[in-house]
Amino acid sequence: MRTVIVGAGPSGICTGVGLLEAGLDDFVIVEKAPGVGGTWRHNTYPGAACDIQSALYSFSFAPKTDWSRPYGSQPEILAYMEEVAEKFGLLPHCRFATTVLNATWDESRSTWTTTTDTGESFESDLLVSAVGMFSELCYPDIPGLSDFEGTCFHSAEWDWDHDLAGERVAVIGSAASAVQFVPEIVRSAGQVHLFQRTANWVLPKPDTPYTQAELDAFGADPSMMAALRQEIYDRVEGTLTFADPRAVAASQAIARAAIDVVEDPLTRARLIPDHPWGCKRPLLSNDFYPAFNRPNLELVTDPIDHIDRGAVVTADGRTREVDTLILATGFRATRYASTIEITGRHGVRIEDAWRDGACAYLGVTTSGFPNLFMMYGPNTNNGSILTMIEAQVDHFMNHVSRLTATGAAWVDVRPEAMEIYNHEIQEAIAGVTVWNAGCNGYYRTPAGRVVTQWPYTMAEFAQRAGDVDWGCFEHAASG
Repeated sequence: MRTVIVGAGPSGICTGVGLLEAGLDDFVIVEKAPGVGGTWRHNTYPGAACDIQSALYSFSFAPKTDWSRPYGSQPEILAYMEEVAEKFGLLPHCRFATTVLNATWDESRSTWTTTTDTGESFESDLLVSAVGMFSELCYPDIPGLSDFEGTCFHSAEWDWDHDLAGERVAVIGSAASAVQFVPEIVRSAGQVHLFQRTANWVLPKPDTPYTQAELDAFGADPSMMAALRQEIYDRVEGTLTFADPRAVAASQAIARAAIDVVEDPLTRARLIPDHPWGCKRPLLSNDFYPAFNRPNLELVTDPIDHIDRGAVVTADGRTREVDTLILATGFRATRYASTIEITGRHGVRIEDAWRDGACAYLGVTTSGFPNLFMMYGPNTNNGSILTMIEAQVDHFMNHVSRLTATGAAWVDVRPEAMEIYNHEIQEAIAGVTVWNAGCNGYYRTPAGRVVTQWPYTMAEFAQRAGDVDWGCFEHAASG
């Protein structure tokens, strides 16, 4: 089974390992970056780190006992991904600095043809989209943004050649990335204006670096890290459905208490969200709220009216002159595989098939696109995504085994099965109170449908992905 994998991030790495462990080595991983790592290669902004402890945010088949601290930083996570790719022999399969332009299904030959910007094309039996949620940047629609004459960059494309020391900096956006990098840049910038549209709940995190004695103990007895992984897994599992109002209230109380460190009463009040904890992505930081006690950090909650050549102008008429704009406005997280121009059966483009929002069965297969498999696809986001990805790869490998054993040319999820499944998922999402509290965020499409979140536990997903209901799929014989 010839396979093309698009993306060499965690999903692509895990898929490649799955194929090799099954003795299938006829695959290529096409990656636009110069190396593996995906989001952990692209997002290099100061303070970038994971919000799941590293003992769990790592592959079960590649345990690491020498994490420097509970929550790994971007350089450490990237190094881990590189180590895994090299250890399992993935690098010879990778085509780096190569961007996929499109992929088209040939009904008569039951093959995918994938073309790239290098002029190279690949014909394959299987196509795996491993682009995940965070591959396409989201830019704000602000009048005059293109007229700004200073330095401007997105936080996911950090300009390390530009020195912020002593500069006047405007940060537009106050969610996940800003919470991590703003406390870092205020240490050297002259003045930072943080433009906040909606406040976020930010919880403190236990992130004291491991001592050498602890690291020595982990190394001498790997079962200690395994036990820690299970402990974290159990704790995370208990929070994923937000079903316990007491737990939600307790988390919110912890975050609310953390805000009290902010000395200025007006700033403190503006940092308190008007939605419940969990409505938007819960964030973690020990440095974000204390940073507002620095005289060179201003929280701005007045809406931005426009940007001119050297300033940000808010709706109240105030002009703030700045040297640099940093756009911390995240990603178009609801696009998934549609960030690639994929054409399936009867010439239907996946972007058109998903006009009402990304839709898939178990987040892995979508009707009308035979032998297309997605990792970190629609409605699979919750808990440790690496744990979720491993379950998706297992599901994919079950399909590969069946195709190989039966000699079938292709497999496609039946439209009625996908519809029934997604109706259930949306019903479950409607039952998660905090996700329906009216806050804006990346979970929903413009039409209001949540296409990112998994409303159950990680164990529930693994069980469903492992117990394949073959009646939900149609197969076609070769030839």
